[in-house]
Amino acid sequence: MNEIAHQLGEAAAYSGVGLLLLLLGVGLVDLLTPGKLGRQIWVERNRNAAVVLSSALLGIGLIVFTAIISTYDEFGKGVAAAGVFGLFGLVVLAVAFWAIDLFTPGKLGAILVDPDPHPAVWVTASTNLAVSAIVAAAIY
Repeated sequence: MNEIAHQLGEAAAYSGVGLLLLLLGVGLVDLLTPGKLGRQIWVERNRNAAVVLSSALLGIGLIVFTAIISTYDEFGKGVAAAGVFGLFGLVVLAVAFWAIDLFTPGKLGAILVDPDPHPAVWVTASTNLAVSAIVAAAIY
């Protein structure tokens, strides 16, 4: 029973780091797009915003998952590594967003929260997942 309690504590710590990184990811996407992201998705039912946020969350989840399963056997180092790699992934996602915005016409953030469907949303979502996969592979 003691071993189960110990593993439950470790799972709670890793989950806490993962949830914190997901919340930071929501904040990052909200920062990169105009208006309030929560309102865009839950009140205005903006599919563009939902696709972009969903892809970022899936990507962050992939990075944290990889960091957890492939880093240190020592618990403290593992939790720290999951946090550091997760933060690194957020930075890389932001840089990729910035690069797309820099090299494409229009203002990407405004396009992504436009109520009309736009192909840039799928490019951005694919970039989020691809960048996250690259970071995850680098961790592994």
